[in-house]
Amino acid sequence: MSHRTASPSHPAEILNLRRWSSAELRADGLRKRDMAEAVAAGRLLRPRRGSYLAADVPEPVVTAVALGGRLTCVSLLRLADVFVLDRSGPHVQLPRTASRVPDIAGDRFERPVLHWTPPLDPRARHHVCSGIVDAVVRAVECQPPRAAVATIDSALHQGVLDESDLAVVFAALPVKYSPLRRLIDARAESGPETLMRLLLRGIARTVEVQVRIAGVGRVDLLVDGWLIVECDSEAHHAGLDARRRDSARDLAAAALGYVTLRPMAADIMWRPERVLAAVRGLLARGPQPVRGR
Repeated sequence: MSHRTASPSHPAEILNLRRWSSAELRADGLRKRDMAEAVAAGRLLRPRRGSYLAADVPEPVVTAVALGGRLTCVSLLRLADVFVLDRSGPHVQLPRTASRVPDIAGDRFERPVLHWTPPLDPRARHHVCSGIVDAVVRAVECQPPRAAVATIDSALHQGVLDESDLAVVFAALPVKYSPLRRLIDARAESGPETLMRLLLRGIARTVEVQVRIAGVGRVDLLVDGWLIVECDSEAHHAGLDARRRDSARDLAAAALGYVTLRPMAADIMWRPERVLAAVRGLLARGPQPVRGR
């Protein structure tokens, strides 16, 4: 049994993170003194009596195990590179029989959000993360509706969820969430793009997703046939080379009569009223002549 792992990055690696009990380590040949030395040397973590983790597991997982539970909801999805708007956490799934939960808040641990709902897909005891369907269901309930749609779009686009999982998610959610299903579009390449699409639905006649324009390339959103909205993020649009590419695309679009708006992801997520005001101003001016896609 190996007690070290490479730093987990792929969603499957996150979901399969595990803990070891003292008995398992003893069965693997470690004495009590060996375990203590491994913890002291930083080769193992012991967040809870009788529970050991690899030294490089993410901190939210350590918190979950210290509480006697599993990481879930937005915290797990964030580790799996799925978009979530909610930044609270860590979100921890606890067994319904857990009667005494330690107060571990302090310099090392964030204040946890506790989930007592029974899991949809029970996992083996050694798993330290909930199942992905469980995490998505809890994330829908923990976030505003637009953010919930963005999370599901992201999970589908990343391949973390598939269509059959989606049916299970909505079967597990209260019926009040069922209208969200018709808003889901796995073509969205980022959470801010989904949020922008949903904002535009209330003020535009048409909103097309991932449209390819000859001479320009693929654009995130095309509004009313003439307004291009690109949902920029610092990760993918930082640096001089990226700005040059974006400028060349915008010039090519302008030559065809398109207008391009590039709101930053932070504005879409946290200052949507500013973005909406900009779009309304452009739409009020009316469409520009477009030569064709």
